[in-house]
Amino acid sequence: MTQTNTDMKVNPDLAMERAKCNFNVLEVTHIFDGGENNTLMRKKIEDVALNSGAWKDTLGDEHMSPKEKYENAVRKSCLYASMMKNELAELSGLESFGVSSPVIRRTADAFFKEVSPFLLHLGMFVPTIMGQCTPEQQSHWLPRALDMQIIGTYAQTELGHGTFIRGLETTATYDPETEEFVLHSPTLSSYKWWAGGLGNTVNYCIVVAQLYTKGECHGTHPFIVQIRDEDNHMPLPGIKVGEIGPKMGFNTADNGFLGFNKHRIPREHMLMKNAQVLKDGTYVKVARHGKLTYGTMVFVRVVLVNEVAFNLAKACTIAVRYSAIRRQSRPKPDEAEPQVLDYATQQHKLFIAIATAHALQLCSTWLWESFSAVLAQMKGGNTDTLPEFHALSSCLKAISTSDSAHLIEQCRHACGGHGYMISSGIPHLYNFVSATRTYEGDYTVLLLQTARFLVKAYEQAEAKQPLTPTVAYLAYAFSGSKTTWDSSPDGIIRSFQALSAGKVASCVANMRTRMRAGLSQVDAWEMSTIQLVAAAEAHCRAVISDTYRKEIVRLTANSSPNVKVVMDQLTTLYLYYWALERTGDLLMYTSVSQKDLADLQIAYEALLSKIRPNAVGLVDAFDLRDELLHSALGSYDGRVYERLMEEALKSPMNKEPVNDAYSKYLRPMMKGKL
Repeated sequence: MTQTNTDMKVNPDLAMERAKCNFNVLEVTHIFDGGENNTLMRKKIEDVALNSGAWKDTLGDEHMSPKEKYENAVRKSCLYASMMKNELAELSGLESFGVSSPVIRRTADAFFKEVSPFLLHLGMFVPTIMGQCTPEQQSHWLPRALDMQIIGTYAQTELGHGTFIRGLETTATYDPETEEFVLHSPTLSSYKWWAGGLGNTVNYCIVVAQLYTKGECHGTHPFIVQIRDEDNHMPLPGIKVGEIGPKMGFNTADNGFLGFNKHRIPREHMLMKNAQVLKDGTYVKVARHGKLTYGTMVFVRVVLVNEVAFNLAKACTIAVRYSAIRRQSRPKPDEAEPQVLDYATQQHKLFIAIATAHALQLCSTWLWESFSAVLAQMKGGNTDTLPEFHALSSCLKAISTSDSAHLIEQCRHACGGHGYMISSGIPHLYNFVSATRTYEGDYTVLLLQTARFLVKAYEQAEAKQPLTPTVAYLAYAFSGSKTTWDSSPDGIIRSFQALSAGKVASCVANMRTRMRAGLSQVDAWEMSTIQLVAAAEAHCRAVISDTYRKEIVRLTANSSPNVKVVMDQLTTLYLYYWALERTGDLLMYTSVSQKDLADLQIAYEALLSKIRPNAVGLVDAFDLRDELLHSALGSYDGRVYERLMEEALKSPMNKEPVNDAYSKYLRPMMKGKL
């Protein structure tokens, strides 16, 4: 492992846990890195980025004012960007990772307990240029963006509209006399809101606005807009920009607002890969313009699924290591206090979190690889498969962020009171993932987008038309009988597919009943949205379960026997857990009995006991350096109490033995002289 060395004194309980681990930890690390070579390259990148100590702060940012925190984040962002362009760029093979590589983004986490103000530059600005600019536009903008000569963000959400893109109010009106677009914010609610880095950091922005030309609105389109002078960073004329203020988290992200007062940009600043405005104002779009924007959306959502899986892995690592060290209660008076990790309730909280981190990482990789395979078809004009991938990326983003936020909070609960400390590292993780549940597509709205696809697929199945692979199981809805319960992993997956098919069928039946009673299709849909969200969630869980199982079988085909066993145990645990969470649905749509469910509960609890000896080894396999965890509870050496005290003593509140508040307020009050 990266962090072992002969001088490190490791907590004896943690050392004991590692000694009894019965599988090759590094072998599992290779699986999730995508091979031994990738692991070696990742470690090399981490060494270059982290060994110098440039990520360290003399004072933790939790003790800084908002202004100090932001300025420190910009300082470290510039340091890391310089490191990327120089030391990291010289590494052989780095080009295979790419600028948005998880390796690069994750290594940056050492520099930021929250996030970098540059987050949207590489996360949205650059990918949008790559995905929606013409080759000529890319040749102009991409080198400047990648070399950080300009810093950009992505401004779509407005004060009054978020997920409903068609409702955006910002306008871009074409003036053929000057060959310019006039950007304008007609109302307060039309001000752009939330874009990371917008407040003070960036000087360029991709702005999504309603395009008007020749008196006609052609819907929302993206534009590259310079908002600050490249020399003095002052806002340009017609630009009102600033920072939106304190938030629950993301307080180093520099989220901002942006308003336009008839600000002009050149015609060429419209991103013209998918649609163009000619010099005379004629609007031209490529065939199926709307579907071609799916590419960028799928990319961003896959990245987000991967990121929340990574943050969940951090929380697992912290909570499992701490649970191996923390001892609590004495159920047997003649024995020592047991490790908290020995309690079945603690295992129930934590082992599903490990399995979910694996499942989500593998699903994000599978989705991107599958989607990449159809990109060539897109370039040839065939966009038939895009709705399926849009539906998949939508529900995966929604479910992964929701599950991860819940499980990270569960990891915090598992750490007791110490989990509430900022120094535990978990509060930052929760705040980050909790925000991710909303941005780039709200949970409910995304699941309803998936539900639309499912309803159409159901109608295709009803008409005996061929179905795409991820919804082929909808045939269960027409079998005429409940699916036979089978507690094997494959049997449980079939049951998940059957209950998803049943929920979709129920939604369709209810909508048709309401329409026959006189409701319009729109109103019938709205009345059914609670069920539709549940159906989309069931579909996503079926896809995750099936993908997780198949990918683990594929990736461990040549693994050592013990690695195969522990990976199989985790996938089975995931299936048992969700079957027990959805007993009501299974009773409705499968032949499962009360006895079957009681037996499944016993099998689940037995599986927790089997995984228990390897718990620390499983989180060690994530191979997360201490610099990335920022945690007193989860460090590799397990010096929990020493590190908690070290962090406490760093507080400015401990600089003097008596705070000024004593003489100003406390003493007068206690002496009756206030």
